Amino acid sequence: MPHDEPLLTNHENLQINIIASYVCQAIISIQEQQPELLNEKYKHVQWRSNSIESKFAGILSQTSDWNALTQKLDGYLKNWLIPESFNSPILIELLHKVHQLNPFNPQINYLDSTGSFKYVESSETFMPAANVVSLQQTGIAILLLDAENLTINHETEQFLTEVCHFPLQVKIAFANWRSISKKLDVELHNHGYDLIHVPAGQDHADGKMIAFGSSIHERYPNAKEVFVCSSDTVMTNLCNHIQQNGLIVYRVSKQGETVTVFNSFTGKSLISIPVLPDEISSIDKFIHQLKILIKKEQINNQTFWIKLSTISQKFKDKYKVSISQVVSKHLPGKKARDIFINYPADFVIHQIEPTSGLYVTLLEVNPSQATDSNNQAQGSSNPEFLLLNINTKADLEQALMNLIKNLTKKSSESYVNAEILASEFNKKYSKSITQQMKSLHISGTFIQFLQSSGCFILKQADKGWKVSNA
Repeated sequence: MPHDEPLLTNHENLQINIIASYVCQAIISIQEQQPELLNEKYKHVQWRSNSIESKFAGILSQTSDWNALTQKLDGYLKNWLIPESFNSPILIELLHKVHQLNPFNPQINYLDSTGSFKYVESSETFMPAANVVSLQQTGIAILLLDAENLTINHETEQFLTEVCHFPLQVKIAFANWRSISKKLDVELHNHGYDLIHVPAGQDHADGKMIAFGSSIHERYPNAKEVFVCSSDTVMTNLCNHIQQNGLIVYRVSKQGETVTVFNSFTGKSLISIPVLPDEISSIDKFIHQLKILIKKEQINNQTFWIKLSTISQKFKDKYKVSISQVVSKHLPGKKARDIFINYPADFVIHQIEPTSGLYVTLLEVNPSQATDSNNQAQGSSNPEFLLLNINTKADLEQALMNLIKNLTKKSSESYVNAEILASEFNKKYSKSITQQMKSLHISGTFIQFLQSSGCFILKQADKGWKVSNA
């Protein structure tokens, strides 16, 4: 056939790897910024996995020519994404990049008489003709950095390039370069930054950056997106001004090694965290480590329900990142509590009141066997684990007897102070004994309840009452 093209060469196979990388980066951006564009079954796929990119490159490499490759790519995109996604700037930019890699058609072949970029495929491939990309309209992204307030390394910059829709072509850093680290100015210069010097003094870098950024739409007419990299709140007015001129503004802040990017257009934030330790590098490993941590807390505190705030603090102490950050990495857009809500086969949550803290436990066949995986010797059953819900007077009596047994098991004294018993009940069940009695419609005081029950023996002490199991 006259339009047949040769088989893909080794050179084109290298380009296929680039295409696979472009595609996965675009899908990651959509998953993080516009997840509604993904078909439901692909919303929670771990697109950052290297295996996905390698597998997709292998699929594309099986095609015999460029047309077959583009048709296969088109089929996969239509399978992963809803039709409306092809109006997304992310997809438009992706397709633009792919067509620039076509080894059989020089770029000039894609230009019509007006200089506009056009596709040679039919309207069934990639996108309709109405969505033709114009090379003259291709925008750029710009980065403004207050180098006295915030530092950006190569990994952070790479993250930012994945966030924006247009290529990051202009990077400008503001600082007093005489007083700041000499290594920093050399490093930034080597990474393509223009360095603007300001006099020594508080807020001089801020002022220069605001003045420069306020006219950025005039300095760079093709600018479409701007990163404002500073944690100072004074930059809010600059961000508003840039947005009013029709540009998308990303406010970049940093706390420790965690970078947060706020998109002024969508009102959403994206978070980049350090490389996760191997123990929590996948969602399955993450859940496993959470379960181990909860078991340890159950045994150490001899209680079945553990506060989410306690788990969060213990987790951060151990891994130096928060549960929220790890959840954001594995499940973009989700919060810390969602990991316990979305995995009901592993966790059970409980909240006494809408404004109170959240409690978490493990869903196990026999909760009383909750043990520390690193210390089997502590695996003996704790009596209070045996009763999770108190719905009747008999349940309350059983819960109190379990507590008394546990409080006295290491003591020669079989009696426990009634006030201590009440305090322990509050600790274990997160409500006072009075509240519990009221919910069960039991009248009278706590002592009167104990005296009226045949399950307990009371005796008067110098300070209040002591109680023992009958």
